Amino acid sequence: MPPFDLKTGQPLVDNSGKENYSVMTGKYLLEQMAKNPQLIAISSATPMVMGFFPEQRKQAGKQFMDVGIAEEHAVAFASGLAKSGVKPVYGVYGTFLQRAYDQLSEDLCMNNNPALILVFLTGVYGIPDESHQSFFDIIEISDIPNMVYLAPICKEEYLAMLAWGMKQNEFPVAIRVPTNGVISKKVPLLDDYSDLNKAVVMQQGSEVAVIAVGSFYELGESVVKLLEEQHGIKATLINPRYLTGVDHELLDRLNEHHKLVITIEDGIVDGGYGEKVDNYLGTSSLKVVNYGFEKKFVDRYVASELMKASGLTNSQIVEDIMGYLK
Repeated sequence: MPPFDLKTGQPLVDNSGKENYSVMTGKYLLEQMAKNPQLIAISSATPMVMGFFPEQRKQAGKQFMDVGIAEEHAVAFASGLAKSGVKPVYGVYGTFLQRAYDQLSEDLCMNNNPALILVFLTGVYGIPDESHQSFFDIIEISDIPNMVYLAPICKEEYLAMLAWGMKQNEFPVAIRVPTNGVISKKVPLLDDYSDLNKAVVMQQGSEVAVIAVGSFYELGESVVKLLEEQHGIKATLINPRYLTGVDHELLDRLNEHHKLVITIEDGIVDGGYGEKVDNYLGTSSLKVVNYGFEKKFVDRYVASELMKASGLTNSQIVEDIMGYLK
């Protein structure tokens, strides 16, 4: 948590000129609370992560609840509220959600209650301290039965997924809030994301397919651009949208005009999203290469340096691709 004024709760670092997902989320939730008295925002001692400063908490009144440093209770509480017909939205740092794995699995997902969890500051652009990292959330959350874990690539997609997650009543839903800055894109948006695991092709190409997840979609875009500029290869670029499963029909179609599939994710490779793609395509003729981070703890890192050390720059990936195509 950044330094803040003890009296006002306002951060001491001036980010007033910058749009951010925390403030955006708080504003959106307050607008929706005014329309729906059954909408409840939940925090576990980190209200600012979802844009609830003292003024916003006062405005929300009884529709905002902070349970203290008790993530386990927050998830169980959200599950119970959802079961009773209330619409709970729990905002939490990814690193702290690790404390509530049992509640995610048995209280929330086993009962298939439609609570919404907003997971902030995940991956390499999150908190760099060893004890507060969140490189493991994709592994932790995406393989729990019934859970739908979404990875928006821009603010438009985030708000569309947020709106759907709040109104739907079929699934427990988590959204991996982007951490690479607030970016606007023209991307196909849905009112209903309940047709699960349907990815979207953002650029149709051939020979190489790049599947770029969430906050690393920008990296995928730059890889595709550099590949065409340097080697004349127009690659297919895919936004998977869902972390809890893969689009079998889309992956099957890649066999027709592609030789290589690259997955890029802002998380640990072992057990991550890319391995889901690899497992499905394992018996096909396609070569699959997964990019992400090594399974280890890294303390006080610089994001750009860790990315380079992990082979996660556009030039490194393009060089690898050309080697794989030989």
